[in-house]
Amino acid sequence: MNNSYAELLVKKKNSGVGLFLKILLIVLAAVFILVGMGNIVILIIGIVFGVAAYFVHLNTDIEYEYIYLDKELTVDKIMAKTRRKKIAAYDIERMEMIAPVKSWHLDNFKNRTFVMKNFSSGRKETANSCFAMIYDGKQKLILEATPDFVKVIQTVAPRKVFLD
Repeated sequence: MNNSYAELLVKKKNSGVGLFLKILLIVLAAVFILVGMGNIVILIIGIVFGVAAYFVHLNTDIEYEYIYLDKELTVDKIMAKTRRKKIAAYDIERMEMIAPVKSWHLDNFKNRTFVMKNFSSGRKETANSCFAMIYDGKQKLILEATPDFVKVIQTVAPRKVFLD
């Protein structure tokens, strides 16, 4: 039995709006808590701002983890290095192909409509290292995988994986 295993962690780019909102909510929480020491209503408003800042922090500090194990690619979302959520699992046998985003092998799929799922960091400087995976004829996944990670998948499905 061929037991292949590969793991890759990709940190998503923080947006400027998310960072601004997080700082604003922290400042508002601190101000309302300090001012509201005598008034319970203002203190509760400050606590609500603090809880909102926590949830904004969870949704702005995101990492994607790709795990390939025994013909299955699993994508997990790690929020603020404290919570893990399994997003999806993809069977490699149902995959149509995987190739670099700018590869000519994807030209056959340009006129088809897909459900797009982007699991990359979102940085422009890493756009050349992104791979597109066509899955089950319905989904197009964007993964920021290294060539070594893709080569592990290539050992199982050599006709479906392109590294050009």
